[in-house]
Amino acid sequence: MDTAAASTRLHLVCNGAHLDLAPIQGLWTQAQYLRLTDHSRQLLEFTDGRLETLPMPTRRHQAISRCLLLAWLPVVQAIGGELFYAPLRLRIREGKFREPDLLLLRDAKDPRNQDDYWRGADVVAEIVSPDNPERDTHEKRLDYAEANIPEYWIVNPLDEMVTVLSLQGETYAEHGVYRRGERAESALLDGLGADVAEMFDAA
Repeated sequence: MDTAAASTRLHLVCNGAHLDLAPIQGLWTQAQYLRLTDHSRQLLEFTDGRLETLPMPTRRHQAISRCLLLAWLPVVQAIGGELFYAPLRLRIREGKFREPDLLLLRDAKDPRNQDDYWRGADVVAEIVSPDNPERDTHEKRLDYAEANIPEYWIVNPLDEMVTVLSLQGETYAEHGVYRRGERAESALLDGLGADVAEMFDAA
């Protein structure tokens, strides 16, 4: 990890105050994390007492996110599901939270659909950030499997590929790897998909 990236992850701004996270990493409580994210404009994730600040999304990132949202929304609405985009906290387990770029439930009345944070999801998607691709391609793959989320989409602008992962037991297996000229398709929901070229051209 380069110094600039590490520095980004050790500072945040909350209510106009700059906070240095380094001295108290590992000491944060879940309650403190939830209160902090209620009042911070930065995206924050939490694992066992440690906070990680995420980079501010770029226009390109947001364009891809919007394209995927618009592709998924009609399908999710048709089945009575719920679809949201970051920032919305997702609990992986007690003491661990992520903020996926997109997350959906097949049933809007699912009890995991709570106002403060979601207690789970059926599908999540992450758009790979250039500051730390390993976070989205490896770390979160393990986290979302730990949370028993049936499907994880990794949308990677760096190589213009979309990987759709399906949970098999306790780990993910590749349902498909999609490139330009192809349509990425869900293993879980019929009709849920997106044109790969359209996504990356939108950016």
